[in-house]
Amino acid sequence: MDATPLITNDAVVFGLLAVTLGWVFHTSHVGTPRWKKFYTWVPALLLCYFIPGIYNTVGLIDGAASGIYPVARDYLLPTSLVLFTLSVDLPSVLKLGPKALTMFAAATIGIVIGGPIALWVGGMVDPSFLGDAGPEAVWRGMSTQAGNWIGGGANQAAMKEVFDVGPNIFGKFVAVDVIVANLWMAVLLFMAGRSESIDKRAGADTSAIDELKAKIEKFTSENARVTTLHELMIVLGFGFGATGVAHALAGVIAPYIATHAPGLADYSLTSHFFWVVVIATALGVGLSFTRARKYEGAGASKVAAACLYVLVAAIGMHMDITTVFSDPALFLVGGIWVTVHAGILFGVAKAIKAPLFYIAVGSQANIGGAASAPVVASAFHPALAPVGVLLAVLGYAVGTYGAYICGLLLRAVAG
Repeated sequence: MDATPLITNDAVVFGLLAVTLGWVFHTSHVGTPRWKKFYTWVPALLLCYFIPGIYNTVGLIDGAASGIYPVARDYLLPTSLVLFTLSVDLPSVLKLGPKALTMFAAATIGIVIGGPIALWVGGMVDPSFLGDAGPEAVWRGMSTQAGNWIGGGANQAAMKEVFDVGPNIFGKFVAVDVIVANLWMAVLLFMAGRSESIDKRAGADTSAIDELKAKIEKFTSENARVTTLHELMIVLGFGFGATGVAHALAGVIAPYIATHAPGLADYSLTSHFFWVVVIATALGVGLSFTRARKYEGAGASKVAAACLYVLVAAIGMHMDITTVFSDPALFLVGGIWVTVHAGILFGVAKAIKAPLFYIAVGSQANIGGAASAPVVASAFHPALAPVGVLLAVLGYAVGTYGAYICGLLLRAVAG
């Protein structure tokens, strides 16, 4: 890339990113056969990362010199965490039944321990995967993938900051996610079409699923409405207000720990941004127990998603796309990771006789998130699609914490 990019004005760069996101979302929903076929193979989220990366790679912009990402990181990321977790209905999630929650937990554990196992195996294939090579170390990139596979894009971006992950290894694991996660989703969709015979052979009890359909249909009908301006402003108040509180508290907690317990820096506990992420997530979960939760029906998660996609584009503009596919062995690591995840899921399901539906949705609520979990759920029955959303939102709530634990384990394996 040239030393001086063609566009240096951040206002112009931000406009370019906004137009790019608008174009991606327009073409992904336009409905013409050509675009439908294209987006069958190329996820919209991937383009939101990679098109800004192309701008950076060819010298149109310089992501490293831009001030857009720090603003998106400090303001939009914690806001998206608050608004995503604001909608989590933990009482309703608990009512899904112990088997559903057990399978969700098994899926999360499979990601947390599968990552370190995959890194260890990958290190035997390519020793350069081990050790700490600075921000571009493999274990750091895997920590962001753990955030994405337990929670979602906001948790992934949070881990990028907590573990100081470089843009190139981050981009490589975006590619790993797209290929590996979509292959796994295809396997689950294939199995969904044969769920009745699979459950019969496994002796699984599916009686609770019919009751679940009725509960979710009622939940959906009671919360859907047209968003008004005053509701939208209240949603923004919750999101950015909680973000302000998170920054204020982090500004006290992080320096205090750095002064009185500097050894905790090894666990990122002296990081200002770590505490911003943790506090923002906790505030969102706390608000979900109040009347604030009703603003999910007014579009809280949509506002969160808009914040997240701007952040995604801002991350992408730091990427040099020529480095993305330079380590094909990373795809092997991703494959091993998902294999461990699947092995734990099916082992637990066999032990508790859980139906395939709980296996598939528990997995996709982690690996797929709110985008694909309802797709897999609806493959079993259209009325069950919101179950995927409920569990995926639970993933947002626990994703930051689970990914942080996974990141510590990855760092220990890397040595």
